[in-house]
Amino acid sequence: MKDWPLATRTGRSDPTVLHTIFKLTEQPHIISFAGGLPAPESFPVEPFVAAYDKVMRDDPRAALQYAPSEGYAPLRQWIAQSLPWNVSPEQVLVTTGAQQALDLVGKVFIDEGSRVAVQTPTYLGALQAFAAYGPTFYSVPHDPATGDLQIDLLEREQLRHNARFFYLMPSFQNPTGQTMPAQQREQLAKTCHALGLPLIEDNAYVELWFDQPPPPPVSSHYPDSCLYLGSLSKMLAPGLRLGFIVAPTTVYPHLLQAKQAADLNSSSINQRVVCEVLNTPGFLDTHLPRVRQFYKAQCQAMLAALQKYMPDNVTWNTPRGGMFLWVRLPEGLDSGALLPKAIENGVAYVPGASCYSAAPDVRTMRLSFATSTIEQIDTGIAALAQTIKAALVPPATQTSV
Repeated sequence: MKDWPLATRTGRSDPTVLHTIFKLTEQPHIISFAGGLPAPESFPVEPFVAAYDKVMRDDPRAALQYAPSEGYAPLRQWIAQSLPWNVSPEQVLVTTGAQQALDLVGKVFIDEGSRVAVQTPTYLGALQAFAAYGPTFYSVPHDPATGDLQIDLLEREQLRHNARFFYLMPSFQNPTGQTMPAQQREQLAKTCHALGLPLIEDNAYVELWFDQPPPPPVSSHYPDSCLYLGSLSKMLAPGLRLGFIVAPTTVYPHLLQAKQAADLNSSSINQRVVCEVLNTPGFLDTHLPRVRQFYKAQCQAMLAALQKYMPDNVTWNTPRGGMFLWVRLPEGLDSGALLPKAIENGVAYVPGASCYSAAPDVRTMRLSFATSTIEQIDTGIAALAQTIKAALVPPATQTSV
């Protein structure tokens, strides 16, 4: 039998990075700082057991039936009311995770060869979702230490290239963990409005703040030309596979049509159960503070371990929320080339180069503090530091054992 005639777009996304990440998380002898998985300890199991029982008792046949492609109306109402600017439930499209939302954006807005602007470094999953539709990316750097975006460069590049949209994750970004300051958000909204440049704002981690919430979304300053992407995975549980898009009424029908073609509707029973949980009096008032304190303790443990074990010429940032931090190795080291040795030493991470659309900084790496125990964080960072120290020693001076 001859080879299957695969579509050209199948060769545009390299699956090896994400595939390797998830495989690593399944190996018990590896301490993995690679996966972006929420901590199972944060899942509100008992409220979900009660909610599933209630939904199946009150209206089981509707819960097990197909649902409107737009999503369960009471859940769309809850999402609209939860956002800090005026949003109608008619603007909310429930998706099968925020990852599907990114794919729908690609389907609706990207033609072969379209220019797409991305905050850099950026979320690897967004690059993979968009790449399937054949765009040409241009990068808009942001500082992993401060969260500052080079808005002047965005303005110059947009005047040259006329991108279809600008994709960014302004709060506790994946991969860097960094947050864009409030003043920059307002400036970005004004600049994009002046340029006529639509924004895709991905705020999947917005609820995972440690001590204070992030500034209002960019979308709140630029609602008519912004798609706002959100997720219920990080604040509740990823197995639900529920996310959402808030879209202007002019583009909403096109996203809805793409959603219908993809999977008709997201899980009907899960939408009803999540709505039941979210509307339980006092639930979020107790659940979210517990989740935030958990991730804060995890982050502090990783920062302490980095300070304790890393050589002086390794640098990192200090996130104020989310699940990740960003490390930069000394000059001459490549985190991708170093990964096999780190795995031999029992620790894994995501090489930062995979988070760039072009001109990657090979000295960078993403570390997740979400799922490892405090003890594993200490052990894993010690092993990673030892791997880095060994790589810094000139080969001629290394002794064999």
